[in-house]
Amino acid sequence: MRLLAIMMLCIGLLSACSSSEDYERVAQDIGSIHEHGLVVLTRNAPTTYFIDREEQEAGFEHDIVQDFARYLGVEPRFKTYESIKEVLDALERGEGHLAAAGLTELESRTERFETGPRYYQVQQYVVCRRNGPQPKRLADLAEVSLLITSDSSYNEQLEALKASDAPELRWNVADGLTTEQILEKVWRQEVDCTIADDNIFSINRRYFPELVEAFPLNTTPDHLVWLMPKGTKELKDALYEWYQDANDEARITLYAARYYAHVENFDYVDVATFVRRIKERLPKYEQAFKEAGEKYDLDWRLLAAQAYQESHWNPNARSPTGVRGIMMLTQNTAKELGVYNRLDPWQSIDGGARYLANLRNRLPESIEEPHRSWMALAAYNIGMGHLHDARALTERLGLDPNNWFDLQQALPKLSQPHYYRTLRFGYARGGEPVQYLARIRNYEDILQVQLDAREKGTEPNSNAP
Repeated sequence: MRLLAIMMLCIGLLSACSSSEDYERVAQDIGSIHEHGLVVLTRNAPTTYFIDREEQEAGFEHDIVQDFARYLGVEPRFKTYESIKEVLDALERGEGHLAAAGLTELESRTERFETGPRYYQVQQYVVCRRNGPQPKRLADLAEVSLLITSDSSYNEQLEALKASDAPELRWNVADGLTTEQILEKVWRQEVDCTIADDNIFSINRRYFPELVEAFPLNTTPDHLVWLMPKGTKELKDALYEWYQDANDEARITLYAARYYAHVENFDYVDVATFVRRIKERLPKYEQAFKEAGEKYDLDWRLLAAQAYQESHWNPNARSPTGVRGIMMLTQNTAKELGVYNRLDPWQSIDGGARYLANLRNRLPESIEEPHRSWMALAAYNIGMGHLHDARALTERLGLDPNNWFDLQQALPKLSQPHYYRTLRFGYARGGEPVQYLARIRNYEDILQVQLDAREKGTEPNSNAP
C-alpha cells in the first residue's frame, strides 16, 4: 500500500491505522517517498525553517533537509507546526516521514521514535539580561524568576537536576511561547532568565544585544537529531548513509556557518564610530549615493544611512547568508538588477537604490511619504510578502496600515504563532525591520547634522543629535 493512500486512510479512519503493522508499513515505504516526495515536519522559526526577504524557503534545518532530499533524488515538502509537541504528535500520527525541528536527542524521544544521526551539537545556557540578576551557578537560580518553553529538553534537564543535585530549583513553563519569544521577554525585563540552546541564543542576541549567557545548564553538550516514526528502516538507513557523505565533506558545517557564524553586534551604532566614518569613508561614495538618489528619486542621505546600516560603507562586506557589497545584495537580487559585480560600490549602490525604488513603487498609492519610503526600507529588510502580512495584520488590529507608526506595532507580532499562523507568509522576525528602520533614521539624522556642520565649517558634538 502506498504511503499517500495510507496517510489518507489515517486521516479519515484514524483507528484503522492504530496497529503497529500498518504504521510500520507507512514508515518503511521509501518507494513512496520517491513517488510522492519527502514530507518533513518542522517549526516556523529562525533556527529551523522560515521564508526569507526574497520570499524563498530558508533556515538551517531547511538547508540540511534539501541536501538529504537531493541525495534521495526527491523534492521535500515542509509542514510547519507551532510547537515541538505538535511536531512530535504529528509524526506519531504518520503525517510525515521525518521531523527536522531543532530537536535535542532525549531518552523519552528515542523510546518513542527512530533517531537519525547526531548532526549538530548544542549547549544549553541560562540566559539573562545585562544589568539584571546574574546567577553564577545552579543554586542561584532559586533566587531569580526562570521561564522556559513547554515540551522542551530544557524542562527535562531541569527535572533531572532538581531530582539529583538541586532540589531547591523552581521554574515556570510557558505553554504558548517559543524560546525566541521568551528571550524577548527577558530582554524586556518581564522575567529574569530563561534557558536556550546556544544556536538559538547566537541568532537572537543580534536583535536583543543586552542578553547574556549566565552559565551552561549542562556540563556536556546535547545533540540535535531528526526523528522518524517507530519501525522505519529503509529511510533510516538512507539517512545514515547520506550523513556519512555529508559529514565527510563538511557540508553540514557550511550550512551551520551560514546561519550561526559570528556577525557584528550592535556596537556599530556607536555615534562616534559613525561620525568618524562619515569623514573617512563617506567621501569615497558620496557622489555615487547622490547620483543614485537623483536617478531613482530617493533622498541620497537616507540611501547612505541605509548603506551604513547594511555594510558600514564597506564595499567588501559579506554575511554568512551570502549577501555582499556596500548595499548587501543577494546574488539573485543582484542578477535581476543587472549588478554583475556586487563588490563594485557604484554598481551596488545603483542596484540597491533601484531595488529600494522598485519596492516603494510596488506599495499601494494610499501610502504617503515619509511612510512610503520607510515601508520600502522595511520590505528591503524583511521582504515584501511579510510587509503585506504586517499591513493586513495592522488593519485587523484596527490600526492604519498606511501609517508606519501603526505598522511597527504589528510587525513584531509576525514572530508570534497566534498571529503568524493566520498569515500567508508565516513566521518572520518582525521586530528586526522596526529596529532596522530606527537605526537608519538615527544615522540619517546624525549624517544631516554632520553635513550641515561641514557646510558651515564647524565641528558638532559627536553625540549629536
